[in-house]
Amino acid sequence: MAAINYQLARFEASYGTVESIPEPTQPEVSVAGRSNVGKSSLLNKLFGRKNLVKVSSTPGKTCNVNFFDVDGITFVDLPGYGFARVSKAEKDRWSDLIGGYFELERSFNLVLSLVDIRHEAQKLDRQMIAFLQDAGLPYLVVLTKGDKLSRNKQNAQAALLSKQLEVPRDQMIITSSETGQGIDELKSRIAEACL
Repeated sequence: MAAINYQLARFEASYGTVESIPEPTQPEVSVAGRSNVGKSSLLNKLFGRKNLVKVSSTPGKTCNVNFFDVDGITFVDLPGYGFARVSKAEKDRWSDLIGGYFELERSFNLVLSLVDIRHEAQKLDRQMIAFLQDAGLPYLVVLTKGDKLSRNKQNAQAALLSKQLEVPRDQMIITSSETGQGIDELKSRIAEACL
């Protein structure tokens, strides 16, 4: 199977309202997750770049929908949900933006739903995954921060989250932006969905 050349990754544009998001012209991979789940770090690891996607020590820095073009595939970085210390009005805007994006007519080749492997399933994670399941969208649960746990603990947590989120274990990938664990598997699942 053909591979995606991640060296070609480039930032395309940032949109603050659903109305401003352009029509899709190529396959899309959407990335969703809580504010502090490590979305930017994971995307940078995938793209093989240090800081193409802005990483912040303050969760919730991504407040718009950011588009990246990678070898003819669009990666859509959605605002993190939950935790971030922002006003209620801003949180509402984010939630309208995320919800509105998923209501658009798009290709939705794959949605990566990021979940921190160190914690039990959070209410927002359960809601996001239930939404994807109900909408019939193709998704993968990407467990982040795998390097913080031993392999045995990783497997135990993945089994627990699989149960809590009601997601088959083979629809989950354990990753680490630090060590690169799971990144190759993630790339091949993205290629299967898009090429």
